[in-house]
Amino acid sequence: MGILCKVVDMLLLVAFMVMLVAGPLIDAQLVLPEATFPDVLVRLKQQYAEEYQDYLMVEKPHFFVALVWLELIFQWPLVLLNIYGILASKHWFHTTCLIYGASVITAMTALLGELMGSQKASDKLLTVYSPFMGLGVLAFLRGMVPNSGKAQTIGKRPAMAREKRA
Repeated sequence: MGILCKVVDMLLLVAFMVMLVAGPLIDAQLVLPEATFPDVLVRLKQQYAEEYQDYLMVEKPHFFVALVWLELIFQWPLVLLNIYGILASKHWFHTTCLIYGASVITAMTALLGELMGSQKASDKLLTVYSPFMGLGVLAFLRGMVPNSGKAQTIGKRPAMAREKRA
């Protein structure tokens, strides 16, 4: 199980690195004035929206803007913590990964429901958004697995409570 966790951690690390950059540079353009971003980033977002016919990026429906705020305010700090947790082998990594995964799954359920229910999304657009549901599921499942086979401890004592004897 240890090698599988390491492989999953490396996959998550790559995805977290992408999210670390994409969130504030691309997605934030939906909620902040475009004048705060360099022209090259604005053109990149516009080119993406045109090429993939991403009507959510163009129309900016309220629920989508709210999901972007969720990403920037809640999920992005968790991305930072998860990157640090993986690289430094922190014992709390599985907890932050679980929280991140649950949040992404929830957001992606609403987003994919809109994309599929509206009949506006092309197959090309669905292939852009669908992997994020996979990322959420992978992060959630990784969060369900403890970091190592060692018993959890609090200080020098085992984390499991012992029965008191009379």
